[in-house]
Formats: sequence, structure tokens, C-alpha cells
Amino acid sequence: MTPPKPEPRADRVSLLGHLRAFRRDILSAQPARLYRAWMAEFRTPFFQSYLCNDPALVRLVLEDRPGDFPKSDRVTEGLRPLLGRSVFVTNGEEWLRQRRIIDPAFEGGRLKSAFPAIWAASEAAVARMDAGEVEVELAASHAAADVIFRTLFSIPIGDRVAQAVFHEFRAYQRSAPIVNLGAFVRLPRWFPRLHRRATKRSAAVIRGLIQDLTAQRAAAIAAGQAPQDLATKIMTTPDPVTGQRFGTEEMVDQVAIFFLAGHETSASALAWALYLLATHPDAQDRVAAEAAGLRPEFGVLGSLRFTRDVFRETLRLYPPVPMLVRETLRPEEFRGRKAGAGAQVVISPWHLHRHERLWDRPDAFDPDRWAGEVPQGGYLPFSRGPRVCPGAGFAMLEGTVMLAHLVRAFRFNAMPDRVPVPVAHLTVRAKDGIWLQVSRRDAGRIANPE
Repeated sequence: MTPPKPEPRADRVSLLGHLRAFRRDILSAQPARLYRAWMAEFRTPFFQSYLCNDPALVRLVLEDRPGDFPKSDRVTEGLRPLLGRSVFVTNGEEWLRQRRIIDPAFEGGRLKSAFPAIWAASEAAVARMDAGEVEVELAASHAAADVIFRTLFSIPIGDRVAQAVFHEFRAYQRSAPIVNLGAFVRLPRWFPRLHRRATKRSAAVIRGLIQDLTAQRAAAIAAGQAPQDLATKIMTTPDPVTGQRFGTEEMVDQVAIFFLAGHETSASALAWALYLLATHPDAQDRVAAEAAGLRPEFGVLGSLRFTRDVFRETLRLYPPVPMLVRETLRPEEFRGRKAGAGAQVVISPWHLHRHERLWDRPDAFDPDRWAGEVPQGGYLPFSRGPRVCPGAGFAMLEGTVMLAHLVRAFRFNAMPDRVPVPVAHLTVRAKDGIWLQVSRRDAGRIANPE
């Protein structure tokens, strides 16, 4: 079964119609020809935008000259009530300083030290999973939140504060639009930001809860009683250039983006992976057979190669972050087209990962393609270059281990009358959730497809 993707809009549409469609869902608002184009130019009275699918242009923007293409503050307008001045929205020296403090928390042996927390969260996810008709996006969201809290603050999702943040974040996700007026029109700083009241309320509640956790951790660090988790590592790491550490407010900003990036993206990928395996039972059987040998040791990852490739292929077909938006600092030329200063440059993993001139059978689910050659420059689920996600290795570890646990314990079957349709909210999710028929496996009857 070919995985679904949104039905593209017709190529001709009014500006107002395009903006309305874009606000509803940026995936279905795109014309079908973009899955073959190397570049597309969009000009309106409000903005000039270039969608770049040419791998050479992607490399230019993200790797060769990233300083000339800073992150566009228009697209992040809607997230500022939650994220403040986090590493996700900043540029220049401010961003460099933040990354110098954050990156050491994800280097070297940190993945190995996070493995027990990921394992415990995976076991808890299995224990929570019910048989019957299950909306697996919600289950995946719960599991991913559990991983974040265990690795960041050494508390499980059952903790009172963790539960409160999790439920409030789901309310935030439902109320926050993917784009707002600021994505189309550059607003002066004095112009009032018309964020939805529910979005602002949820953001304020989440930040308040995170601030309490951060303050408690600061006190524990001062008393020499803090656990050696990610929060402690980040809060005690000085900037090697200035010697300064994150203050409480700045740490709240960073925890907010860790939760958004680490929870939202992981939940999206895990839910789509379960759907893809439900629609490809042979691949699911291979994962189950591979997972039969699971043991709580970091080295087990070497035996989960196919499961890892399933997760990679899921990130190709359903990249959690479908578009990356940068901005030109000065006039540029892209494939013979003149772009003025302040133009938007869109790098779209959604289009690159399904590009008909880069990938063989781009819409097909084929984990085995990762055993051979894959297109250079056609895959960037975690971005690329200096702004590559620092938690990319963490996400791959979490997704592989969690998927192995769930498929070892349960069989997932698709429901023909409830085919999920992907839409872009904060991440690529299903319009009405991902519903699967779930049944418990007999551990002694996991077939070996070899």
C-alpha cells in the first residue's frame, strides 16, 4: 500500500485562496509540480519566496553560507509566546552562544547515559498500550513526553508537573496555527501580535510549570544534590567563550524548545512508523523478529538495523518538520532568478524526500533502500550544517528502541475505513489522528522472516 500524502491543490489559485489554504495546511496548499521542480518562485505584494529543491542550493543555504541565510523570524512569530528567545528562533552571536552551551549535552557518551531512561520509557509505553482500536498518535505523544521528562529532569510522565505540562502542551498544539499574519507580512516591532487567546494562555501555563522545575533544579545544583541528567548538564555548562551560564529565564526558553522539538517530532515519527508497519505486515514481522532479542544494553542497537531503517524511511516519507525557512540578508541569484534582500528561502524536506528526480519510487515505503545508495542532498529530517538538530542521534536512538519495544509486544493492523491524511500543524500529524487495530503478540510465535 502506498502511504498517503495530501492531494495537492490545482496550480492556479487566487492569492487570497492560497493564503487561506496555506494557513489551514501548508502541505495540501502546494502544487503537484513542486515534487519535480528544482526551484519555484512565489511573488506576492507581501513577500518574495523561493522553494529550493536543488541539492546544490540546499547545500549553499544550509552548509556553505549559512550566515548569509539566517532563520526567518516571520515563520517563528506564532511560536514566540512559548519559545521566547530559545535556540530555535535566534540567529547570529546569540544563537552561537546558546549552541556552545547546549551542544556538549548531546556529545560523546551522553547517548549511552540516556539509554536507561529511553528503555524505561519504552517499557512504560508498552505497559500503557491497550488492545483494540487505538489512536496511536496520542500513545506516541505520551511516550515521547515520557522520554523527554526522564532524560531532561529524571522524572517520569506520571509525575504531577510532567502530566500538567503534557496535557497543557496538547492544548497548545491544538490552538497554535502553523503560520500567522507575520509569515506573510513583515510586521514592525510595535505592531500588536494577534496570538490566539488560548495559545497565549497555554504557553504561559507551560512556561510557568517549566520555570518551577528549573528553579527546583537550580536549588538542587547549588546543594550538590542534582541528578546528572540533561537539565543539570546544560545548566552547569559555561559558555567556553564568555564563561556565562544560562539564567533561569533563558533556561526556560531552552527547555520549551527541547520539549517542542524532542517531544513533538519524536511523537510524529513514531506514530507514522506504526502506521507504515501496519500497512506493510511483512516489514512489521521483520521488525518483530529483530526485536525478539531486545535486551537493556546500549549495544543492542547493532542488532536493530532493519528497525532503524524503518525509522529512517518514516522520517523520509513523513518528516516531522516539513519546511525550513531562511531569509536573504542581501540580493542573491538562485538558478538565474534575482532574489532581493529579505526574500524567504524555503528548504522543504517534505518535497525533497519525495522528489521524483532524486528518489526511485519516491512515494513507496521501502526500508531496504537504506542498505544501498541514497541520493546525496535529498534527505534532511534534522536539517543540515551548523543548525543541524543537536538531538538527531538522540531521536534516532529513541525512535528505534521505542518502535522495537512496541512491535515486539503488539501487532498493529490498518483500518481501511480510517486512512490517516497528513497535515502540518506544529509537526506533520494526521488530520483526524492515526487509528490502528492493536492486538497482543504471542511472544513465542514471532516468525523469523529469514
